[in-house]
Amino acid sequence: MNRTQLIETINKKKSFLCVGLDTDLQKIPPHLLDCDDPVFEFNKAIVDVTLPYTLAYKPNLAFYETQGWKGLRSLERTLAYIREKQTDIFLIADAKRGDIGNTSTQYARSFFAQENPNHNFDAVTVAPYMGEDSVKPFLTFENKWIILLALTSNRGSADFQMLQYNRQYLFETVLETSKQWGNTSNMMYVVGATKADMLINIRRIVPNHFLLIPGVGAQGGNLSEVVRYGMNNDCGLIVNASRSIIYASQGEDFAQKAAEEARILQQEMEKYLS
Repeated sequence: MNRTQLIETINKKKSFLCVGLDTDLQKIPPHLLDCDDPVFEFNKAIVDVTLPYTLAYKPNLAFYETQGWKGLRSLERTLAYIREKQTDIFLIADAKRGDIGNTSTQYARSFFAQENPNHNFDAVTVAPYMGEDSVKPFLTFENKWIILLALTSNRGSADFQMLQYNRQYLFETVLETSKQWGNTSNMMYVVGATKADMLINIRRIVPNHFLLIPGVGAQGGNLSEVVRYGMNNDCGLIVNASRSIIYASQGEDFAQKAAEEARILQQEMEKYLS
């Protein structure tokens, strides 16, 4: 999905919501555990009810890799199901990859290359710590995106990201430097919703890039603050909610409760978009 298509989809669906498919066998409703593929059955139900309200889905690879080949099969089935249901959905691999150039090339191929259609994502999260040559291989694929970690929502982000040198935070240096590697049509940034007050400075550095904003919902991020400080003329935001939606209930009504939570966020987003 290219930038024009992404913006058109936001306006058509009146939503910039991303649902994080962080599916944990220990948290899904017990009645699903007797299924042949409980992770897929859970994801399928979540997708069925949230699809009208969401722009994107973001599976976190850790929740699938921990189950070995069975988990990867569940992920592939989930991706195929989403594509069958609707093609104008933005699929993000939350994988946080990044390594020396030849290794990053293989990572990029695993998420973007046509010879691996079962992992046909639109975007992948990438760690910038190893520098330009670890990031550039992801930028060689047409109409694909990298989402570079900039300012994350976890408490430990202060250990490095908030270090200052010459009156500039390290995450600001990451933004300044990395925006020379790609452009607004193939690079986004991760900025945690719990750091919404930092969005003013972030928008000074990258005014036109899309931002993936995790942390709304269970982590306590505030959507109105994110919009106030982070939205640009193209919207420029993809706001992720995971646990607050997919684990809204652990009973047999889990899908209904997930739909309700997704609808609440989408309706709030529609007001901001209008």
